[in-house]
Amino acid sequence: MAASPQRLVRSTNHRILAGVCGGLAARFGISPMAARIVWLLLSLLPGPMWVLYVILWAVMPPAET
Repeated sequence: MAASPQRLVRSTNHRILAGVCGGLAARFGISPMAARIVWLLLSLLPGPMWVLYVILWAVMPPAET
């Protein structure tokens, strides 16, 4: 039986602001610090990365503890 894919939820353990990067890191199996660094580097490029962060914050449910 195949394992079901993990849901995309905000992290409650690895959070600095809202847990979005921690949730993305858990979903894709990378370090939360690596996810934050990638997000920071992407936010330096032109584009609406901070708007996307706020949208993900609003859309992603918090992880159940």
